[in-house]
Amino acid sequence: IGFEKVIKLVDDLVENLKKEQVDDESKKEYCSVQFDQADDRKKALERSISDLEASMATTKDSIATLAEEIAALNDGIVALDKSVAEATEQRKEENAEYKDLMANNGAAKELILFAKNRLQKFYNPKMHKAAPKVELSAEDSIFVNQGGTPPPTEAPGGIADTGISVSFVQLSKKDAPAPPPAIMEAYASKTEESNGVMAMMDLLVKDLQKEMTEAGAEEKAAQQNYEKMMSESADKRAADSKSLNDKEGSKADLQGALEESEGSHSATSQEHMANDKYLGELHAECDWLLQYFDVRKQARADEIDSLGKAKAVLNGADFALVQRNSIARARKFLRH
Repeated sequence: IGFEKVIKLVDDLVENLKKEQVDDESKKEYCSVQFDQADDRKKALERSISDLEASMATTKDSIATLAEEIAALNDGIVALDKSVAEATEQRKEENAEYKDLMANNGAAKELILFAKNRLQKFYNPKMHKAAPKVELSAEDSIFVNQGGTPPPTEAPGGIADTGISVSFVQLSKKDAPAPPPAIMEAYASKTEESNGVMAMMDLLVKDLQKEMTEAGAEEKAAQQNYEKMMSESADKRAADSKSLNDKEGSKADLQGALEESEGSHSATSQEHMANDKYLGELHAECDWLLQYFDVRKQARADEIDSLGKAKAVLNGADFALVQRNSIARARKFLRH
């Protein structure tokens, strides 16, 4: 009876064991490569996440700083506008006071000079200046040329037709020199009286002119200071407005970059989670093979060796020390 079928079965078993070993080696190489790639990808993703978190923290700090600077610039511009408005209002009030003073002092000065000229007519006629010829209207000129009399001019009025009112004299008394003793008035001459009155008028005119000159200098200085302040304020406001626009633009850019970083962080985190899940699946697939690879390889080699000896026995060789029990145990392990 021949053992050809049994020998063929042994050959098939050996071939199958060799194929299984090749498959295990391929699987081991695949698992090693996949573990290396997954580990490298995990480390790269963790570095990316860390870098993104650091970048996001820096961007948030920059946005907070810009927000504070923008608020400070806005407050500064509001305060500057308020100070400009207050300075403008104050300048208007000062200018109005200056114009009132100049108008009042100018009118008082003209009135005093008019009164002085009026008094010259009585005390010193040679120094009197006649009033300018009144220009007649076309109707009055025709009327006068036909023999009529010119229309009367309004009298100056006031004390002795000088144009000086009682109230003006009362206001000027505090600045006027004290009158001479009553006993001296009895002996004062007409010239001395006129000289005293004229001197008092000249003093009043001088005081008025001095006050007007000082007021003019103060008005000029105040206007120059105001214009300088307005120019400096305009320059500062323009600079602050430009800085404000630049900072608002930078803040908007940073907010856009932050949103982009947050999106990248979310996507990278999801990719990291997916990679961890894949690593878990890879461990479930490969850990047992990698752990028992050498044991399974040795068991297959032992079984192949035993099958070779069994085949030799079937072919007539004398192998008295063939241990079939060990072969059975090896097969049982390999089929696990």
